[in-house]
Amino acid sequence: MTLKDIAMRNLLRRKAKAAFVLIGLLIGVSTVVGLISFVDAMSHDVNRKLEKYGANIIIVPKTENLSLTYGGLALGGVSFDTQELRQADLENVRSIKNARNIAALGPLVLGVINAGSHKVVLAGVDFEASRILKPWWKAEGTFPDEKGVLLGAEASRVLGLHVGDRLRTKNRELLVSGVLHVTGSQDDQLIFSRLETAQSLLDRPGGISMVEVAALCKDCPIDDMVRQISVALPDAKVMAIQQVVKGRMETLDHFKKFSYGVSSVVVLVGSLVVLVTMMGSVRERTGEIGVFRAIGFRRSHVMRIVLLEAAVVSGLAGALGYLAGLGASKAALFFFMKGQGISIPFDLRLAGAAFVLALLTGLVSSAYPAVLAARLDPNEALRAL
Repeated sequence: MTLKDIAMRNLLRRKAKAAFVLIGLLIGVSTVVGLISFVDAMSHDVNRKLEKYGANIIIVPKTENLSLTYGGLALGGVSFDTQELRQADLENVRSIKNARNIAALGPLVLGVINAGSHKVVLAGVDFEASRILKPWWKAEGTFPDEKGVLLGAEASRVLGLHVGDRLRTKNRELLVSGVLHVTGSQDDQLIFSRLETAQSLLDRPGGISMVEVAALCKDCPIDDMVRQISVALPDAKVMAIQQVVKGRMETLDHFKKFSYGVSSVVVLVGSLVVLVTMMGSVRERTGEIGVFRAIGFRRSHVMRIVLLEAAVVSGLAGALGYLAGLGASKAALFFFMKGQGISIPFDLRLAGAAFVLALLTGLVSSAYPAVLAARLDPNEALRAL
């Protein structure tokens, strides 16, 4: 009979003790797996939604400003030495080291045009990029082609123009293809057209006023990206919208810290359950261990028997705990995020980590009881029979 056979028979003979250890570890592992899976799914969903929230890096022309005062009165300031941004320069941004983190690059050209008796601000944009940069845009009608414009809600009201009307400016007639719903931002006062159309109307071929960048920010190297874009565009000022980036990263960080903290507590409780149960098991088997020592078993043999029992139960708890935790996290997502299309796939790495965690927890917690069992004096142990 091998040590493995002895360990398995001991487990079958003491089913209640084995089940108690199994349940304790299973609850611990399933809680850890459930929390980590739930938090990872929520973090991924939050990150995905926040990445659609719009631009988090702004590129504007580099300018020098001079503040003017006279007699102690502030007279405002004067901007000079303004460097113009060119549309062709944006190819340099697409070649930076972290270019893969750029979800959208949206150049804008801004200028004032006459629309009837009103002066309005025309914004030339890339409407394909705006689907990512401004996902909150909802319009009556459609986005314009090169012969059309999109009106902000307030601009539509002031000009008295609606979908299908014509806007006359600079001896050109443009079709109002759509009107934005109210956004509560400066977009309501603007008129939008395609970038090339606005450049033609404003006599700025190839020129742009600013660039909006939407950077993917899971483990986002936002500071590195700002530096890289600054090197790629030396005549531009590159700024990160810090409140968006910091809020995004802090949200994900709080999720992770919470899951790790709770997981640590649960693992500690599981370890104590295994330690107490294995200590009780060793005390109950004092006579049995004495017989083993009397017939020639070494201390290492006794320790291996105890640790083998713990390894079998812990490994089983790790496998079952992962499945239970996966099921619990899916149930929690269905309850809290019903109908939002968030899923938790089978994660082989997390399954392996759960198995290893359960195995290590069981073995480490059983090490002290195993040492006590090996140190038992055979004579005293036999007298306990």
